[in-house]
Amino acid sequence: MGKGKFAARKMKRDAKNGRWHDTNYARRLMGLDVKSDPLEGAPQGRGIVLEKVGVEAKQPNSAIRKCVRVQLIKNGRQVTAFAVGDGAINFIDEHDEVEIEGIGGRLGRSMGDIPGVRFVVTKVNNVCLHEMVIGRKEKPRR
Repeated sequence: MGKGKFAARKMKRDAKNGRWHDTNYARRLMGLDVKSDPLEGAPQGRGIVLEKVGVEAKQPNSAIRKCVRVQLIKNGRQVTAFAVGDGAINFIDEHDEVEIEGIGGRLGRSMGDIPGVRFVVTKVNNVCLHEMVIGRKEKPRR
């Protein structure tokens, strides 16, 4: 690489081209993370529950994690969301409207021993799921 008196333009151009070898830089500029994100970059999203599913935990744990399949209202995509809390799945029925948010794994991926589940349920019919689990609020009858 030239280090001469007039090499600044070439050094700048080479540095600019070299940045594309950085995966994070390339994905950010091409907007791939936002394109592939079901929530389209939003922190939360609303959807309709299609079914309740049990997801087996990864090794070495042995459990069935209670999740729900949700169809998002904004774009119709289907995602799986985890129902956090002991007995929380009992407060969620099919055709309920739920609010989901990211589960908080690294790079927006799944977290812990739940394979392929990237979202958690926060509200059911506009009532906080955690409040219902601890008994502070009741699920509204529709």
